[in-house]
Amino acid sequence: MATLDLSAHLKEAKKHGPQARGISDMARSLVGSEILRIAGEVKAFAAQGNKVLDLTVGDFSSKEFPIPQPLEEGIIRALKAGHSNYPPASGVIECREAVRQMFERRLGLGYPVGSVLIAGGARPMIAGIYYALCSPGDKVVYSLPSWNNNHYCTLVGAEKIEVPTRPESQFFPRAEDLAPHLGQARLLCLNSPQNPTGTVIDRDALSQVCELVLAENKRRQQAGSPPLYLMYDQVYWMLTFGGVTHHTPVSLYPEMAAYTIFVDGISKAFASTGLRVGWAVGPTDVIERMSAILTHLGAWAPRPEQIATAELLNNGPAVDSYLAQMNRNLFTRLGKLSGAIEALKGKGWNVDCISPQGAIYLSLKIDLRGKKTAEGKLLRSDEDTRKYLLEEAGIALVPFLCFGLAEDTGWFRASVGAVSLADCDSFQARLTGALEKLS
Repeated sequence: MATLDLSAHLKEAKKHGPQARGISDMARSLVGSEILRIAGEVKAFAAQGNKVLDLTVGDFSSKEFPIPQPLEEGIIRALKAGHSNYPPASGVIECREAVRQMFERRLGLGYPVGSVLIAGGARPMIAGIYYALCSPGDKVVYSLPSWNNNHYCTLVGAEKIEVPTRPESQFFPRAEDLAPHLGQARLLCLNSPQNPTGTVIDRDALSQVCELVLAENKRRQQAGSPPLYLMYDQVYWMLTFGGVTHHTPVSLYPEMAAYTIFVDGISKAFASTGLRVGWAVGPTDVIERMSAILTHLGAWAPRPEQIATAELLNNGPAVDSYLAQMNRNLFTRLGKLSGAIEALKGKGWNVDCISPQGAIYLSLKIDLRGKKTAEGKLLRSDEDTRKYLLEEAGIALVPFLCFGLAEDTGWFRASVGAVSLADCDSFQARLTGALEKLS
């Protein structure tokens, strides 16, 4: 059969533009991932033969951080046993039950299995929450910097209420910052440990936020109004270190169970980003609606991975052993970066960081605005700084501008999941060399 070359026809169609082609308003207003854009630029730079310390994408090197062996073996067993067909829409019951038991054992939270939904990673869960709770025009409150809440608001047509934060509060919103915005909000979003900052909300700050949510919902109940919900994204909660403790809204105030939807999964704690098993835990009526929505999107987690995840979560010693090693390796890498920043800060450079607390990220301040390169180019913005560090030092970072900030602050995210200890050892020399060339 002869092949028809359709490229000319497609090129002609594209010429008319998105609006003329009938592309939806939502699709036209939705922007792609800023982080992936930068990652593509970094890969192209490395492909030219440049040695790069890539601290950009929040993923793992399978060489540096292999998945748990019981998880790998469990997937193979499940496939050999013939588990290659559709899973139930709400998730394989063994996996839902394993998540329920894990919440009870490790968080002290006793949910029914009807409160647990399994899907293809944490992202569908976040989308499911937005679609289940938010109608066009509803207000969604979240702090800046923030991972992707702006994009999810675009997807459902919600109104974004963005609350700036400060390094002094670990880049988490204070209760007094949130209070003016909750009266008309449908959804409040928190993420701890947080992407991009690698920080963990402390007990007092979280308690104050919960008190606001409970007070607002008491007012709404009396007025007969729909409640304010809290999306609590804790996908990094098993990755904490340095004496930091993870807290949940429901453990602090059990009555928050009526308003809190947890987002979680195996992607980060078990370096399993490509296996796509995530879960949401929350009020059964919300979970049921989320399940119905995700059914139509086909966002199921693969059955073999669900079965293997259930086996892993039920194997407490294996989980404990894996997490101990994982956290040790992450903390060591993050510590090398933070130690380098502290050393340079001590020498008078305008750099800073927040000590490692959780996740796979470090908040770095490298403010080079106003400096000139050896070629006489003035660095005017964080984007200029990012490009200079990549080209001059082979250091690839993501500015907080990619997480919703509108203004330059000098703060960047460094991700250590895909780098070796030797890579991290090179950070100080790379950065020092680049700084010393500035005037």
